[in-house]
Amino acid sequence: MHVSTGGALIQLWLYPSHLLCGPKGHTVCPRRDCERDAMRKIALLNQKGGVGKTTTAVNLGACIAERGRTVLLVDIDPQANLTTHLGLDVKRGQPSVYTLIRGEHSREEVLRDTAMDSLKVIPADIDLAGLEVELSTQSCGRELHLARALRGLEEEFDYVFVDCPPSLGLLTLNAMCAVEEIFIPLQTEFFALHGLGKLLSTVRLVQQGLNPTLEATGIVACMFDARTSLAGEVLEDIRGHFGGMVFQTLVRKNVRLAEAPSFGLPVILYDEECNGAEDYRALAGEVLAMAGEERQDQPAAQEIPPHLSLAKAG
Repeated sequence: MHVSTGGALIQLWLYPSHLLCGPKGHTVCPRRDCERDAMRKIALLNQKGGVGKTTTAVNLGACIAERGRTVLLVDIDPQANLTTHLGLDVKRGQPSVYTLIRGEHSREEVLRDTAMDSLKVIPADIDLAGLEVELSTQSCGRELHLARALRGLEEEFDYVFVDCPPSLGLLTLNAMCAVEEIFIPLQTEFFALHGLGKLLSTVRLVQQGLNPTLEATGIVACMFDARTSLAGEVLEDIRGHFGGMVFQTLVRKNVRLAEAPSFGLPVILYDEECNGAEDYRALAGEVLAMAGEERQDQPAAQEIPPHLSLAKAG
């Protein structure tokens, strides 16, 4: 079986039913009203680039860690932006997600510390770009390498966030087979919904054939600029299409979010009072509330008048 996704081709090698967690086509929803592992495994996924995947992975993870949870960030993007964002520079051959998947280093060897004690990272480097070619020569099990590498983390971490590349190739497919939930960051601009149908179709195919626990559970509206009428119109369209799947929190455009990576820090350590810190803390509250971990007192999604100006300048 294969699905064509805007030039990328994902071949789904279907496995015997005993390798699946349930009957084909059955969905096990990871939300709070369904059974799931205590550890939540979430991929940040969108085949479009520049929509806020890495920014959301780092800052959402940091804000959840700030609330006392243990969080692991996994960089599965050859561009290694998440790795750079956290101030890490991984040289070729050093422990990374690439050497972990190849079996050259153990998980303990690839885990790296960050500026927050309860936030860890498995970094990436440019060698990861060649992994898809290496995996493409395998006829069986090539989608499950990351899932195997991350197995047994339940005793160490409460949350795992996987930052995916802007494509629907084998690296992204590995991420989808390793997690239970997918968050989709969307930029509130004209092409926000373009290609989203293909992405969700791919999620369904993976769900039916490889990972029946997989579910797209959240859409994050990023780079929201309330000063423009377009942002309000796009947000209305997104909420109209996906309803409660869209998080109430809007991640506003904020210069501090753009500056924080150059200091190797999450935004809450760079400027804890800026809009970016405020927004990702609110988003963290929603994510925790999804699993019933914290009471969510945030009101229902509010209408955003197109003329509304930003609450803060920075």
